[in-house]
Amino acid sequence: MAQKRSSQGGGGSPSPRRTTRPKKAKRKRGGSFLRKLVYSGVVLCLWGIIAVGAIVAYYAAQLPPIDQLTVPKRPPNIAIMASDGSLIANRGETGGQTVALKELPPYLPKAFVAIEDRRFYDHFGVDPMGIARAVFRNLHRGGVSQGGSTLTQQLAKNLFLTQERTASRKIQEAILALWLERNYTKDQILELYLNRVYFGAGAYGVEAAAQRYYGKSARNVSLSEAAVLAGLVQAPSRLAPNRNPAAAQARAELVIAAMNDLGFITPGMTKTALGAPAQPVRPKGAGSMNYAADYVMDVLDDFVGTIESDIVVSTTIDPSMQAAAERALVDELNAKGQKFNVSQGAFVALQPDGALKALVGGRDYEASQFNRATAARRQPGSSFKPFIYLTAVEQGRTPNDVRDDSPVNYKGWTPENYDRKFRGPVTLRDALALSLNTIAVKLNLEVGPKAVVQTAQRLGITSPLQANPSLALGTSEVTPLELVSAYAAFANGGTGVIPYVITQVKTTGGKVVYKRPAGGGLGRVMDPGALAMMNEMMHNTFVIGTARRAQVPGWVMAGKTGTTNDYKDAWFVGFTGSLVAGVWLGNDDGTLTKRVTGGNLPTEVWHNFMNVVLKDQKPVPLPGSEYFRQIPADTPVASAGEVPDAGVPESGWIQPQPQPARTTSRDKNFFEKLFGL
Repeated sequence: MAQKRSSQGGGGSPSPRRTTRPKKAKRKRGGSFLRKLVYSGVVLCLWGIIAVGAIVAYYAAQLPPIDQLTVPKRPPNIAIMASDGSLIANRGETGGQTVALKELPPYLPKAFVAIEDRRFYDHFGVDPMGIARAVFRNLHRGGVSQGGSTLTQQLAKNLFLTQERTASRKIQEAILALWLERNYTKDQILELYLNRVYFGAGAYGVEAAAQRYYGKSARNVSLSEAAVLAGLVQAPSRLAPNRNPAAAQARAELVIAAMNDLGFITPGMTKTALGAPAQPVRPKGAGSMNYAADYVMDVLDDFVGTIESDIVVSTTIDPSMQAAAERALVDELNAKGQKFNVSQGAFVALQPDGALKALVGGRDYEASQFNRATAARRQPGSSFKPFIYLTAVEQGRTPNDVRDDSPVNYKGWTPENYDRKFRGPVTLRDALALSLNTIAVKLNLEVGPKAVVQTAQRLGITSPLQANPSLALGTSEVTPLELVSAYAAFANGGTGVIPYVITQVKTTGGKVVYKRPAGGGLGRVMDPGALAMMNEMMHNTFVIGTARRAQVPGWVMAGKTGTTNDYKDAWFVGFTGSLVAGVWLGNDDGTLTKRVTGGNLPTEVWHNFMNVVLKDQKPVPLPGSEYFRQIPADTPVASAGEVPDAGVPESGWIQPQPQPARTTSRDKNFFEKLFGL
């Protein structure tokens, strides 16, 4: 027992010591572990910071030096304006002008802040809270449904980087965002963003987008329209209001709700915007204004050098005339194109001084941007004959001179008249009005094809012309614009013109870059006597000839139809004392039409156009019209394609004042020698 007690006692007293020492050892080991854990964490953090710093430094090194970094200039916009000051089109890489933040309705920039970066005015370019929120939502939804980029980061990407979505690009984006925030105010960043972000359909910047989708300036968009534009930048193709209106509206409602939550708009504004969804504009007509805008861009380089900033180009284009020309051409092709196998056309209208008032380069700009009015060279057919007759008049012939409408055989070439008939002796006046090929060919050889080429070039034809016998029938190709421009000399009293469309170019700040000087034409190209005789003969085309259906009551008009071999091309160019206009109809691939002549479809198009644009104008005389009579208002109009015989007037037709015809022995001897008649 003593031994047991001793054992218990001996074991009892040192027991606490043995028990205490292990407890102390445990506390020491526990403390050591915590210290090691904290130490390791600090070390790892330091290494992490060093690693992140190294990565940032590496990708920063791939960027230009910060002290040399500048915001790249926005590509300049070219605003093309009609003669009444309305916008025809924006051209350039951006598709719209730059707008200042203060010019916009307050809710427009706020819409972008609300949906894209609600903490825009609070963060320093990179928003950790936004990134965390985006990560949480993406994890919660099991996919990438929300990004964490701020507006500043988006701007940095648009200004400096590609659209590549990689970790390296995100790091560079963040670095550049910090640089932007350091060097620009929040409002400056927001303004830059609004003018650079892409909205789809070739529109860069909010002004271009507003014009593209709503046909108005961003300065004038409604709240509901602003919401669509703000929502659009997330996915421009998928959310385009003109292509996917339902998705665009659903996104716009999210924008409006976000604006309401942030107090950017009142509940009343919210209700109004949700109750009146934005409606995108739909293109009207065939979009022919774009042909005019393209032509402006083609010639702009001739007047201004390198364009450094946004400019405004004032033009001569008249919107009402442009619309009338497009409607007349497209309606005719829609109504009769299939029947007559004709698919395309072009229309040009000029003031007699050369100012371009309307230009339609095709049936539908969206389907084909090729400008047939300025770039398509086609055979003009008989519409080239006035240059033959002018050359003859200048060499001493008169409208009353007589030539024999009889068969022609020139080295095996046997041109015929439209109706394959021969009329015998015919005055030059009637030969031109009836578009007799035989007499035109004889007259061309009589005056000399080289002289005819010189005459045409003097009046403004710039395309290459072949000085050969067939020139009389319009076998050398020309463009509609140059042919109509050459006819302008007949309408203005004998002055050659160079067609022009630009009157002034200035910067958006008002600095004049170019202003068209007075004059600038080709000078006098016809003397008054020759002009009067030519206009009297071409007026006769409206009286007894192929252009009778083109008459507009009360107006003295002149012109010439044209039809090429096998009905491939059909033309009519006509003029009053205040306007010159021309029509071409045909097929791009040269396919033959089904008997379309200058006297049917083209004259109908021309008549329909003139009927509209001359409706409220006071008739003006043609130069030299004192030598011939005006068509009375009750004069009947011939049916399509009708060509009356020369010298056999129909009831009700007013004939030119009768003058004795003459055929000289010189004429007889010439033809006997030349043609063996």
